[in-house]
Amino acid sequence: MDLQLNGKVAVVTGGSKGIGLGIVRALIDEGAKVVNVNRSAEDGQRLQQEYAAEGKVCRFVQADLTSVDRCREAVQCALDEFGRIDILVNNAGVNDGVGIDDGPGAFLNSLQKNLIHYYAMVHYAADALRAHKGCIINIGSKVCDTGQGGTSGYAASKGAINGLTREWAVDLAPQGVRVNAVLPAETWTPLYERCLAAMPDPVGARQDIERLIPLGQRFTTIEEMAAMVVFLASPRSSHTTGQIIYVDGGYTHLDRKCTASSVSNFGSAET
Repeated sequence: MDLQLNGKVAVVTGGSKGIGLGIVRALIDEGAKVVNVNRSAEDGQRLQQEYAAEGKVCRFVQADLTSVDRCREAVQCALDEFGRIDILVNNAGVNDGVGIDDGPGAFLNSLQKNLIHYYAMVHYAADALRAHKGCIINIGSKVCDTGQGGTSGYAASKGAINGLTREWAVDLAPQGVRVNAVLPAETWTPLYERCLAAMPDPVGARQDIERLIPLGQRFTTIEEMAAMVVFLASPRSSHTTGQIIYVDGGYTHLDRKCTASSVSNFGSAET
């Protein structure tokens, strides 16, 4: 299927690693020009050079997104180079483990890392998106629905992102701008792999998690996350807005007693 993204300009935050990198690669595969806004200069420049060698565009903009000024400058860099923005993917963030006992200062810092730049990027890109009837995809997390424990700042940010997705969808619908969110649960990324590797039994820990994932009892792949994002960014999803879509193999919502225990036929008795 042609997703009709050839020549479109996409801005992706946190596009050098993990899910963000998967999104960048999928967009470029569909012919889009990508502006990757990322803190790590080494990773961003390497990716830019890789695609330049192939005659493709992955423009790197170095920015610490906790600064709203850098958010504004990143959007302006995209406009200065390409003259338009068709797609904004808010992806950057970190599950930083700021919990109840860490205090208000740490909580506010967590919101800066995980929430405020979502608003800032949309604020500064809004006129460009309106001009071309563009779209916004916000990357969230199942943590805002399930809780995790010990991560108040991240959970609050991701809950707010769901709310803003619907708020912005209402705000921007009259100008033809679509806004959706994509939420992962257990996605296999290099960071996740490193976290499990630090545990006493990495293989057993992975198996324990996989048993909780109803569809296939396996982790979601980065490519599966990216495919949903790119579809939502494309004109093929032209009448989809305000949606919160879970790419998680059923992890967030399906009944655990039917997927992670021996009670597989619960509720199926004849009446």
